[in-house]
Amino acid sequence: MKTNMHHAGTIDNAREDFGRLVLRVTLALLLLFHGVSKLFGGVGFITGMLGKMGLPEAIGYLVYVGEVVAPLLILVGVWTRLAALIVAGNMVVAILLVHTREFFTMSGSGGWALELQGMYLFAAIALALLGAGRYSIGGRAAKWN
Repeated sequence: MKTNMHHAGTIDNAREDFGRLVLRVTLALLLLFHGVSKLFGGVGFITGMLGKMGLPEAIGYLVYVGEVVAPLLILVGVWTRLAALIVAGNMVVAILLVHTREFFTMSGSGGWALELQGMYLFAAIALALLGAGRYSIGGRAAKWN
C-alpha cells in the first residue's frame, strides 16, 4: 500500500512541477517580448517620464533587469524566486508610472484595463511563492529557486 501512496505522491509532484514549468515559461517568454522591444527601441520614454517626475532618469534602465535578465533567469530556472520578485516589483513600478489612471477602468471588451499587467504581477508573485520546481537548472532544492 505504501508503494502506491508513494507512487501517487510522485505523480502529483511531477504534475505540480510541470505546472510550475508552464507558468515559468509563459511568464518569461511573454515578458521577454517587452524587454527585447526595449533593447531595440530604447527606454527613452521611461527615462523621460522619470525625469518629469523629478526622479533620476538612470532608474529607467532597471527595466532591462525586470524585462530581460529576470525573465531569462525564470525561463531557465535559476534564482527563480528572486527573479520573480524582481518582475513583480517591475510591474508595480510600471503600473504606478504608466497605468495609474487605468487602475479602476474597464477595457473596451469589458475586462480590467490592466489585466495584462495584473496577470504578469500575480504570475510573478505565484512563482515567488511556488519556486521553479524540478524542471529547472537550479532544481527544487536551491534556496532561491
